[in-house]
Amino acid sequence: MKGLMMDYQLTIPTIMRRAESLFSHKEIVTRLPDKRIHRYTYKDFSLRVKRLATALTELGVEKGDRIATLSWNHHQHLEAYFAVPSIGAVVHPLNIRLNHDDLSYIVNHAEDKVLVVDQVLLPLFEKFRSSVNSSRVIVIPQTNEAIPDGYLNYEQVVDSGDASKFKPFEEDEYAAAFMCYTSGTTGKPKGVLYSHRSVVLHAMAFMFSCGDVGVNERDVLLPVVPMFHACAWGLPYTCTFTGATQVFPGPYLDADNLISLFEKERVTITAGVPTVMLGLLNRLDADPVNHDLALHTMILGGSAMPRHLVKAFDERYGIRVLHSWGMTEMSPLGATSVTTSKLSNEDKETQYDYAIKQGLPVPFVETRGRDDSGELIPRNGIAMGELEVRGPWIISSYYKDQSREKFTDDGWFKTGDIVTIDHDGFIEIKDRSKDVIKSGGEWISSLALENALMGHPAVLEAAVIAIPDEKWIERPFAYVVLREGQSVTSRELIEFLSGMFAKFWLPDECEFIDAIPRTSVGKFLKSALRERHAKR
Repeated sequence: MKGLMMDYQLTIPTIMRRAESLFSHKEIVTRLPDKRIHRYTYKDFSLRVKRLATALTELGVEKGDRIATLSWNHHQHLEAYFAVPSIGAVVHPLNIRLNHDDLSYIVNHAEDKVLVVDQVLLPLFEKFRSSVNSSRVIVIPQTNEAIPDGYLNYEQVVDSGDASKFKPFEEDEYAAAFMCYTSGTTGKPKGVLYSHRSVVLHAMAFMFSCGDVGVNERDVLLPVVPMFHACAWGLPYTCTFTGATQVFPGPYLDADNLISLFEKERVTITAGVPTVMLGLLNRLDADPVNHDLALHTMILGGSAMPRHLVKAFDERYGIRVLHSWGMTEMSPLGATSVTTSKLSNEDKETQYDYAIKQGLPVPFVETRGRDDSGELIPRNGIAMGELEVRGPWIISSYYKDQSREKFTDDGWFKTGDIVTIDHDGFIEIKDRSKDVIKSGGEWISSLALENALMGHPAVLEAAVIAIPDEKWIERPFAYVVLREGQSVTSRELIEFLSGMFAKFWLPDECEFIDAIPRTSVGKFLKSALRERHAKR
């Protein structure tokens, strides 16, 4: 017997329709490349989305076609986020921090039919233009210079659309809507294809999974995380769903410009990687009195969370730092470090200890760990194994890739993260499977050592890698970046760690460098450090 409920399709146009009908007066704010502020309402936004959607149809875009964007965070990019899937096509943001060879590979692998490019990013696009097969290129005008011949003007395309002809795609919630590619640190980037249903469910989950308050209509949210990085963690869809004011920083991600927007627009929630927030903290600490912030929550993810960052924002500025964990393959939200009723009764230091963990799985995400022998690990917070996940917004296969090496026999996704899971279900990532150090048959967590090193007052950043050892097979080796004006020796740092870890965990040496190499999304590029060490 089937239930007697309506067949209501969970498609992206339903998100926009809610914003248009309930929150039409709320604003979307953008800092433009010339630093002027552009602002309009959800009503204005919806009208332009409908025009863009019909214009793309007139240009020959059909259901299932991939439409790439090469853009910063701004209102036109948000329009593409909605217009493209609203006609049954697939929006595909390109990571502007990848090299042009990777970008051309991704565009051709995805078979993108149309590219939408920021005018300020045309120099990047020109580097790989001749090697891609996309038939049309639409340029978003952002300077006083004319759009070059051979390109379409985005604003003229929007103006050509007839909103009255807009027919929202509501046929199949399982149809593809959004495409992201992994950063390709171990081989070629891989395509991840999100469905309308997965995007809508993920947006709803983020509404209720951002800690004690969630994301709601009263919030003003500024995503520092780029819109080309895992769908900006789904936040543009979540904010539109809830009617929250959205503030986009454009290309200006430095601390001064971000703080200025936080203050002027009364931003309440922001989201980004820890390195950006470390820069914010340093800038605030340099002038702690002359700032007026409405921020109550920072959502951080993408790399390990330094404990001192959580503590500093809480104690000095009353800002809650919420650690969120996920992957491109998970749309990306998987877990958040929420403060449970049990944790609320603990002291502050214990709460900070839990705040840097990956936290509890969000609703509809199931987790388990599996050890080297293939057995599921007990939930005791001690046993380590690779994290496996499943849920309605988690990948079932890669685009144009039928290999099953990343999936278990019963369909769970193997994340590559080595974790412990405690009695209450809290996940703590100990390392990536490719980065975990196995010394004398025992696992050593490079992340734990890095977090501890970054707790030293002289240390700005630290990355720990495995190096070959004749006796122990592998040993930990630390690369350290010092804070400006600070000094410390390798021996002093190792002694600093000695009270926290077993002796065999301690690095044999620390090397001081000016900067730690990073991936296109800001993560430590440990392969480069391993190559550096091999050349010593």
